[in-house]
Amino acid sequence: MTPERLRAFCLEFNASVEEFPFGPETSVFKVIGKMFALTALDARPLTVNLKCDPDEAIRLRETHPAIVPGWHMSKRHWNTVTVSGVPDRLLRELIEDSYDLVVAGLPKAERLRLDRP
Repeated sequence: MTPERLRAFCLEFNASVEEFPFGPETSVFKVIGKMFALTALDARPLTVNLKCDPDEAIRLRETHPAIVPGWHMSKRHWNTVTVSGVPDRLLRELIEDSYDLVVAGLPKAERLRLDRP
C-alpha cells in the first residue's frame, strides 16, 4: 500500500480526520477526537501505529514479523505495522479494527451517530 492509499483509506471512515499535533511530518488519524492511526507518510519504510485488542496484538506479533509493539505507544494496546511487510487486505483489516476499537470506547450517542453501535 502506498502512503497516498494509506491516507485515503484512513479518511474513508465516518467522521475520520487527519491532524498534525506532533508536527507536519506525522499524520494522526482521529475519530471524534480520538486517535486510531499514526504514521509518518514520507518515512521509509512506511509504518503505521494502530490500536489493537491486547490478546490479538500478541497473536499478530507472533505470526507477522512486520508487526511489533507500538513505537512510543502503550505496548499492550498498540502495534506498529511495517506496511510493506503485510498483505494489503490484512492492513485494511487492522486499520478498520483500530477504528472500531476507538469507536467502541466513545459514548453511546457518538457511536450511534457514526452508525457503529
